[in-house]
Amino acid sequence: VQLQASGGGLVQTGGSLTLSCVTSRRYTMGWFRQAPGKEREFVAVISWSGGTIDYADSVKGRFTISRDNAKNTASLQMNSLKPEDTAVYYCAATDGMELSARTYDYDYWGQGTQVTVSS
Repeated sequence: VQLQASGGGLVQTGGSLTLSCVTSRRYTMGWFRQAPGKEREFVAVISWSGGTIDYADSVKGRFTISRDNAKNTASLQMNSLKPEDTAVYYCAATDGMELSARTYDYDYWGQGTQVTVSS
């Protein structure tokens, strides 16, 4: 199983970025992030069908998770970025149907992509 994440970069406060994650087949997909010196934290998750979504409170209203099952791709549109959004962002996949915010519920992880928001 391979997950390939891309789309990170450097952006100013208030800017936008879109992250993408390509998988080998369809999974429940999550996005997590890890800032220096902090634990990896949940950002968003989307169900296998795309019909159910959940977000961390810190990103609600600013981030949008979506998926294109024809392309086995999950995306994270990030708007109104803040310096506190700076982190390495990871996509993760699970065969489970539950929408989980727990890292240990995910079986597969991408390599991470750096997002830096300057103030």
